[in-house]
Amino acid sequence: MKGLYFQQSSTNEEITFVFQERENLPVTEDNYVKLQVKACALSQINTKLLAEMKMEKEFFPVGREVAGIVLDGKCTDRRILPLDSEDPGLCEAVRVHEHYLVHKPEKVTWTEAAGTIRDGLRAYTALHYLSHLSPGKSVLIMDGASTLGTIAIQLAHHRGAKVISTACSLEDKQFLERFRPPIARVIDVSNGKAHVAESCLEETGGLGVDIVLDAGVRLYNKDDEPAEKLQLLPHKHDIITLLGVGGHWVTTEENLQLDPPDSHCLFLKGAAVAFLNDEVWNLSNVQQGNLFQLRILKDVMEQLSTGVFRPQLDEPIPLYEAKVTMEVVQKNQGRKKQVVHF
Repeated sequence: MKGLYFQQSSTNEEITFVFQERENLPVTEDNYVKLQVKACALSQINTKLLAEMKMEKEFFPVGREVAGIVLDGKCTDRRILPLDSEDPGLCEAVRVHEHYLVHKPEKVTWTEAAGTIRDGLRAYTALHYLSHLSPGKSVLIMDGASTLGTIAIQLAHHRGAKVISTACSLEDKQFLERFRPPIARVIDVSNGKAHVAESCLEETGGLGVDIVLDAGVRLYNKDDEPAEKLQLLPHKHDIITLLGVGGHWVTTEENLQLDPPDSHCLFLKGAAVAFLNDEVWNLSNVQQGNLFQLRILKDVMEQLSTGVFRPQLDEPIPLYEAKVTMEVVQKNQGRKKQVVHF
């Protein structure tokens, strides 16, 4: 039985993906079940986090967002494998603790289930737990045509919020303009001419937005930033400017640096900054993290089944193409979610 693993060079710079033969799964332990994998989504591997958590191995399993069938026939489930799981999701079968399983509604396909797990979890964490989304609030979703941005917009609309979004290309702009219910304003930042802060203040009557979910920010002056980052990402000062009183800025920038004037401006607005860490539930207290993660994943499946969530999925690929595709995903070169179908 083959599984996909990644191997990191001694310099921690180069990653290679390899298929390896796995031994048959051991006899199922108490509270563990054998899951026949039907679909597995591909996401970037955070090698820096693995190093910080002392979880580096010569070969590390790939694929943690899986949907499949419990072979003992109890139920059909999908979930995220633990960060320290020894089983790759890109394999025919995996062992999973029964308390980590969530039922998949019949209306939801294997591909949809696996392809929405991570972005659904991230969107709920950002908008529900970190920024307390509620009806009537205004929300700025940066790069709304990304896989995370799409789910975040749909969740915000479902909760009755007013949504503003940025588009990184003409194709993204056209995609966002087709949203139903419609997005209040789509800001095209691809040509470098649109000013995000001014557009948001204009849309909110000068009040500023209540919640910002960024897709990265510029921290330095123009001369110190790469050209691509300079064009598509707002400066941290722009985000602070467009925040309203009591606003929440949820950032994906783990190296965010705020100078004293930035902090003072946030203080005057009574605003808050929160960091969106994909692995926060896996890294928290085991019981607490699993409880919150399962609550979110159950809700994600419900929203998928009712049509609230419509994820951006690429065409499913077979297992033998996973190695090449994962190399593309690791370089963050894809726009749609890649899912391996078994």
